[in-house]
Amino acid sequence: MTSINGKLEEINATSLTGKPLQKFLTAKLTDILKQLEKELKLVPKDHFRTQWMVVGMSAFGLPFGVAFGLSLGNLAYLGLGLPFGMAIGIALGTSMDEKAKKEGRQLNLTSEE
Repeated sequence: MTSINGKLEEINATSLTGKPLQKFLTAKLTDILKQLEKELKLVPKDHFRTQWMVVGMSAFGLPFGVAFGLSLGNLAYLGLGLPFGMAIGIALGTSMDEKAKKEGRQLNLTSEE
């Protein structure tokens, strides 16, 4: 946790304004959230859904697309697998988010905060 305090001290000590300040704050928030996830297993709301959507598209969607393309004899159908992979990833991620919420490990953060 001392690292989080150090990041907060950096935020308080900055003299940036405008767009550079916004970029700096976003980077520090991301660092703090990564540390909370690593050390305390706390995750922001919809963290796993977002993460697994990408994994689903690449790990499930592309192989499905290749299978469709090869079976139909035209690899132009490669993109057909991506929506299936995205749906699988969102389903897996949502179930993991629900589990984290039940265990009290989910942070209710929004971009407005």
